[in-house]
Amino acid sequence: MRLFFDARYIRTDFHDGISRYSAELAQAVADAASAHRTEVTFLIHDERQRAFLPKGAITLTIHSPTSAKEPFASLLLNRHRPDVVFSPMQTIGSGGRRFRLILTLHDTIYYRHRTPPRALPWYVRVGWRLFHLSYWPQRWTLNAADLVATVSETSARQFARVRLTKRPVVVIPNAPQRLAALLPEGTAISAGPVRNLVYMGSFMPYKNVETLVTAMRQLPDHTLHLLSRITPERRAELTALAGGASVVFHDGVTDAAYAALLADDAALVTTSLDEGYGLPVAEALELGVPAVVTDMEIFREVAGDGALYVDPLDPEAVVSAVRSLDDPGVRERLIAAGTAHIGAFDWKRSAEILLSAARDLVRR
Repeated sequence: MRLFFDARYIRTDFHDGISRYSAELAQAVADAASAHRTEVTFLIHDERQRAFLPKGAITLTIHSPTSAKEPFASLLLNRHRPDVVFSPMQTIGSGGRRFRLILTLHDTIYYRHRTPPRALPWYVRVGWRLFHLSYWPQRWTLNAADLVATVSETSARQFARVRLTKRPVVVIPNAPQRLAALLPEGTAISAGPVRNLVYMGSFMPYKNVETLVTAMRQLPDHTLHLLSRITPERRAELTALAGGASVVFHDGVTDAAYAALLADDAALVTTSLDEGYGLPVAEALELGVPAVVTDMEIFREVAGDGALYVDPLDPEAVVSAVRSLDDPGVRERLIAAGTAHIGAFDWKRSAEILLSAARDLVRR
């Protein structure tokens, strides 16, 4: 079987969610391909993307996914005779294709929050907003595939509720990166009382960082670390809201620094009002760090019994949950449950699901 894996969404500066998903799954697929008698070719648009692919990977360079040529991508790929094309997104042109096609829609969050990623060209951002005004463009896009992939059971249920596609849906789970590998050799995850609260995520309104900052007024012996890049205006708003509480703005960190902060008497915290997946939660649990998170469906799927769940609009609930982590028994229970639960989210398993699905399409 000849599988073309669309790796054009891998970023060469820093990973976002789609980029990391693409890179991690690409490595796992390459590792498992021989057992499935599969030849994998990775589609790229930038030579620098080779550095993020498995050593010795076969690549095919084509246009960028934001190019005006994208609607005609299948006509180009037909010349190279793939059996199956897998894309970690859903925008690759499907018209005139002579191969099986698996498209991916990670979640439906952009129907509820339509602000597109800022890195996209202006004309793509305009199209993005228009595309998400109704489900019909998405239905038309996904129904052009043979199979639709998504990253969680929660997303699959959301697709079914709004009848987003008549194609079969397969869950190829997202999985956490192994942050422990980024720590200095011999570094142990602190097992003492939690003193640092770590938030990894954007500062968009629905992320509801305000609840975390407000809760800090009642946690004078804790420090809240806000890791992501932030505008001066947003920083000023949150600083005023903190009222002198210990809040540190890191304005962007490396993965290694992120791992080090989580390893230092920390808990992962988020009071987001909506999420597509919640990768930072998964990463914390995999590292053996407790989490305090919003009580929502996707976090229940990702964290299981490995997190404390709170009302995201209630700072008092956050304070109470954080205080409960002072109890060694509570911490140990959460860490054990979280580590066991997140162990089921593994890139090797995800690769096996993708390769098996591709093989079934070819057989049909």
